[in-house]
Amino acid sequence: MRKGMLEIFYPDHEAEDAYGIAYERLYAEGGRGLIFDIDNTLVPHGAPADQRAVELFERLRKIGFRTVLLSNNREPRVKPFAQDVGSGYIFKAGKPGRKAYEKAMELMGTCQEDTVFVGDQLFTDVWGAKRTGIVTYLVKPIHPKEEIQIVLKRRLERIVLFFYHRQRRKKGR
Repeated sequence: MRKGMLEIFYPDHEAEDAYGIAYERLYAEGGRGLIFDIDNTLVPHGAPADQRAVELFERLRKIGFRTVLLSNNREPRVKPFAQDVGSGYIFKAGKPGRKAYEKAMELMGTCQEDTVFVGDQLFTDVWGAKRTGIVTYLVKPIHPKEEIQIVLKRRLERIVLFFYHRQRRKKGR
C-alpha cells in the first residue's frame, strides 16, 4: 500500500465520546460552529435525544457555539432529535459528500477555519469533513449493536486506525 494512502481517512483528533471534548478550549481557540453526527455519536443508533444530549447542546449554546446535526438518516429520525436539543439539522446528508458539510457551515454562518466536526465513522463522517477542510474529532461508537453494513465498515476502520495509531506513536504524539 502506498505510504499516505490511508491518511485521507485519519481524524485530526480522537475522543472517548462527544461529551468529553474540551469545547470551552475549542471556542477559545477560535471554533464557532460544531457539526455532529447523531447515531452512535450522541446516542445509540435510533435512540431519541436523552438528557445528556440536551444538556450538552445547552452548554454549547452558552459557550457561544452554533450547531448543526448532519445525518444520512431520514427527516422523521433527525428532525425530532434536532428539536429536542435545539439545533439546526440536515437529513439525508449524503455523507461523505462535501455539499451537506458546506450547507451546514452556511446555516451556522461559519467557515472551514472555525468549524469542527464530531462523528463516530471514518468513511462517512471523518472523510467527508476532511474533504471539506473541516477539523475532525473521531469518537468511539456509543453502542456496539449496529446495522450489518456499518459492522463491515468498522472492520475496515480498524485497519485504518491501526496505521493511524502506529504513525502517531512514531511521531511521538
